[in-house]
Amino acid sequence: MAFSTGGSGGPMADINVTPLVDVMLVLLIIFMVTAPIMSYPIDIDLPQKSVTPPEIQKNPPDPIKLRIDAANQIFWNDSPVPLSALRNMMDAEVERDPTNQPVLQINANDDSDYGILAKVLATARNAQMQKIGFVKE
Repeated sequence: MAFSTGGSGGPMADINVTPLVDVMLVLLIIFMVTAPIMSYPIDIDLPQKSVTPPEIQKNPPDPIKLRIDAANQIFWNDSPVPLSALRNMMDAEVERDPTNQPVLQINANDDSDYGILAKVLATARNAQMQKIGFVKE
């Protein structure tokens, strides 16, 4: 017989699992303590409950068509504009009616530089534009 019951004085073949259980419990406690520390908060603006229904916008303004071509040239409603003048144009649109802003429809060419698109998005965010969308033709 390969295993002995220990009663006859032969070798004992049972595995002692107590150290294994001790190590597993210590690891479980370590993971339980460190798991809340590894979470990172993300700021999200969630809609708040209101008693009054939202006002219905009857005449939304025409959308702004912003296009970035393969040569990284920016077009505002099919008119070429430099990146430096884009902030003033966005500020003017926001100041016209801050509660009823036009939709900024961005169409970036596949061959355009991502840095230009990132600058356009940063400019729109700094100008407090709230309605930004991406279109693909």
